[in-house]
Amino acid sequence: MFIGLLFLVLINVPIAIALGVVTTLAMYATQGAEILPNLALIMMDGATNFPLIAIPLFILAGAIMNASGISRRLIAFASALLGFIKGGLSMVTIGASMFFAEISGSAVADVAALGSILIPAMKEKGYPTPFATAVTSSSATLAVIIPPSIPMILYAVMSQSSVVQLFVAGIIPGILGGFGMMGLSYWFARRHNYPVEEVFRLSRLWETFKDALLAFTLPIIILGGIFGGFVTATEGAGLAVMASLVIGIVYRELDLKHLKEAMVEGGVQTAVVMLLVAASVLVSHFLTEEKVPQTIAESIISFTQNKYVVLGLLNVFFLVVGLFLHSAAAIILVVPIVMPLIHLVGIDPVHFGLIVTLNLGIGQQTPPVASVLVTACSVAKADIWEVSKVNIYFIGVLFTVLMMVTYIPAIPMFLVELFYR
Repeated sequence: MFIGLLFLVLINVPIAIALGVVTTLAMYATQGAEILPNLALIMMDGATNFPLIAIPLFILAGAIMNASGISRRLIAFASALLGFIKGGLSMVTIGASMFFAEISGSAVADVAALGSILIPAMKEKGYPTPFATAVTSSSATLAVIIPPSIPMILYAVMSQSSVVQLFVAGIIPGILGGFGMMGLSYWFARRHNYPVEEVFRLSRLWETFKDALLAFTLPIIILGGIFGGFVTATEGAGLAVMASLVIGIVYRELDLKHLKEAMVEGGVQTAVVMLLVAASVLVSHFLTEEKVPQTIAESIISFTQNKYVVLGLLNVFFLVVGLFLHSAAAIILVVPIVMPLIHLVGIDPVHFGLIVTLNLGIGQQTPPVASVLVTACSVAKADIWEVSKVNIYFIGVLFTVLMMVTYIPAIPMFLVELFYR
């Protein structure tokens, strides 16, 4: 199956189709033709899991925000707050990404929305194109760590974990990643004499804060409702759509044309993700029936039962997987295989969820797949390898956070233990 999947991907067959083809052939070979009528039912049941409804809703909310001026207002506020620092526009990019991450849950949506505004602005101010693209791309990955996060929703479904606890566990690592990138950007700015964006003025900060005040209510509505126990993550995604619509109407920048464009964009992104989910459910079903996860778990347990050694091995594994698979595909394909091992060695599934998410966030920045980096390079019209030479430093920040999360469990789990256990 793996060889067949690799062959189909290399000849440019979409991953979702490749997964469906190799699994169908495997099930036919092992169980006969009588299993084939059940394939559609298996895919349908897997793709209509209730928590997964949050994915198209968060995608739609992000698309509406792009069309309604919310992104522009967040950037203006971040500029007034951070623009006085040397290399301030790179700080603005990171700060705006952290704000946007609290609403969209999608790194690709983040880099598409903010990159189209901030990369040209940085280039105009004299920032090298590779640096401007790298800082935009890597900071967008914070969207998969800071709640709400679409990969975390997928992981929760695959591992039968709590979405809310995963969201809470992502807060501290996300903040650490954001401030780490800001420190690195400041180092670059001092070394290469990047410019100051604007003089700090309280009046300007207050003006942009008032203009973006409604936008700031979005994370309060979404995360406050979820963490407060008033709504589930799926219902919070519905709130995000409604709040984005209302705010867009109040700002008077969201008309029927922009709404239609946002819905089409959200629909296309949703179709890509959900087709992948449906195909991957087949893989999980087949592997479970063939007891592949249990076999892998037992073989690793025979080698070592030290959970930190196991986590080290899994880190290497997921970093390699992230080179070749999108985060959604990797989670859906790999997590069901390794979960028996996680339970056997006593690793908390929520802790492991943060490790998986960070690994695959790094995968969004490492070619050949590098979905977020490719999007950023497309927006910037930049060469991916030139950008990667700078981006390796920002990947280093994410890797440092990954090591801290892996071997200091209190970093992701402190808030979870404080509020939910």
